[in-house]
Amino acid sequence: MAFVESLLQFPSTGTILGAFLLLLVLYLLSSGSKSQKGGKAPPGPKPLPLVGNLLSLDLTRPFDTLFELSKTYGNIFQIFLGPKKTVVLVGYKTVKEALVNHAEEFGDREIGPGFSIMNKKHGILFSNGENWKEMRRFALTNLRDFGMGKRGSEEKIIEEIQYLKGEFDKFEGKAFDTTQPVNYAVSNIISSIVYGSRFEYTDPEFTQMVDRANENVRIGGSTSMMLYNVFPWLGPLLKNKRIVVRNILKNRQQMTKLISGLLETLNPDDRRGFVDSFLIRKQSEEKLGKKDSYFHQENLMMTVINLFVAGTDTTGTTLRWGLMLMAKYPHIQDRVYEEIDRVIGGRQPVVEDRKKLPYTDAVIHETQRMANIVPLNLPHETSCDVTFNGYFIEKGTTVIPLLTSVLKDPSEWEKPNSFYPEHFLDKKGQFVKRDAFIPFSAGRRICVGESLARMELFLFFTSLLQTYRFTTPPGVSGDELDLKGIVGVTLNPSPHKLCATRRS
Repeated sequence: MAFVESLLQFPSTGTILGAFLLLLVLYLLSSGSKSQKGGKAPPGPKPLPLVGNLLSLDLTRPFDTLFELSKTYGNIFQIFLGPKKTVVLVGYKTVKEALVNHAEEFGDREIGPGFSIMNKKHGILFSNGENWKEMRRFALTNLRDFGMGKRGSEEKIIEEIQYLKGEFDKFEGKAFDTTQPVNYAVSNIISSIVYGSRFEYTDPEFTQMVDRANENVRIGGSTSMMLYNVFPWLGPLLKNKRIVVRNILKNRQQMTKLISGLLETLNPDDRRGFVDSFLIRKQSEEKLGKKDSYFHQENLMMTVINLFVAGTDTTGTTLRWGLMLMAKYPHIQDRVYEEIDRVIGGRQPVVEDRKKLPYTDAVIHETQRMANIVPLNLPHETSCDVTFNGYFIEKGTTVIPLLTSVLKDPSEWEKPNSFYPEHFLDKKGQFVKRDAFIPFSAGRRICVGESLARMELFLFFTSLLQTYRFTTPPGVSGDELDLKGIVGVTLNPSPHKLCATRRS
């Protein structure tokens, strides 16, 4: 009881008792709900009243528990998170079949209370229907126009790498936490595409905005926020929910200020970034008198936040995993450097070099696989009743395509739980693509920024490994670097420091 009380920060045991009595009443009122219609339901553990299968899950690492449950119930099973039925899809073949071959049926996003307060069902990540289609289409078109994944982005990334090296050099080979400098550098890439300009690492408004966004990603996947998604009435009692709301309001204020500044200097003949394109389209539709336009202020704000957060956290987190793994496995780091030095020498790496650096490319891919930064995937929802692999799943059912089970599928990977770059190399040492490598998910909801992220990871990683040797601090062995990670919406490296020593 002490654990629950501290977790949820209830003021008294009496409040807890009252809360569970309320849950009991709600459960009894809903206990007469309709039985499974249309066919056989997926198997799964028997749920308890009120809490469902919550007590069977390790809520600090739910993806591990779900993967383990699949050994008993198969690659398609159901669990109850409180009173809410959730279908879990496990393994590459099952996840691909659902997200790619049944893309329409499994293509909606489940928008629980925790994500709803962040996005209000606008933007790209947490919206559905025509709003989602329009925003995603517009984002893809305009991000490509501003060079996402093309030469324009390459130049921005190479410029930003020099600023990041300047930050690393300030530590003069002493141990430091890579989190903030890496996140600021990666955030500047998406900022230059969205706003049309980068920010200084000393700009407090920029750094606070990045730090708050990363904090929301971290605590958004916490145990207390997971419980809030199951039992929304817990919201006022949760400290983490209050932090999320506070961060959202502050970031909205800063983004409103940035957008207002761009609006004041807007020139339809000289678009500086994504925001300019959106504002021009918004003004155009307002002149036409479109009352049902999707190009309104709320969609602009939420789309920018989606791009800013997703464009910072996922790539920054993966890059930090990569640097940590190099310090943990120095023999792999040495082999990467040898290849870079032999093929490129001292000049700046460019995207074209990727095809000539098969081992380095394999290490980057294996970092993405092993880091497994979105282990639960983002939740999906069935858009209609569907019979899938012999099981009937009702419309509106939450679906978890368990991404960790794809990236660590023992039938697809020779050493699923080990860092093994040879997963992506053939017998001749040439790079090979792997079908089960889907860190950006798959189907309709595949990451909008995949091409940009791939380019960033390659250029940042090769440039940093070319320039520095990454080691653990004196007195700390590589074995002490923990690979379990810190669970949030994404899986971040556990707190650690590295030394970045300039190569001669």
